[in-house]
Amino acid sequence: MTQLGAQPTNARRGPKGGNPVSRFFGSIGLFIAQVLDELRKVVRPTRSELVNYTLVLIVFVTVMMLIISGLDAVFTRTVLWVFGG
Repeated sequence: MTQLGAQPTNARRGPKGGNPVSRFFGSIGLFIAQVLDELRKVVRPTRSELVNYTLVLIVFVTVMMLIISGLDAVFTRTVLWVFGG
């Protein structure tokens, strides 16, 4: 954190002055550099973790589909019973 009034000491702060076109392209370059820095920090899952996550997702989606299908059937029967279908 910086104190109030203190300037950050980051070397890649981007251009302060200059014409608007150079500031625009400098900002784009700064953005791309920051994105690449963040992508270097990404930890990729191992094959076994990826298989495990995929199976958990498939089971979760299947369970949610069954719950919603059951609720849909119950509501359909209720509406048909109430309104005499």
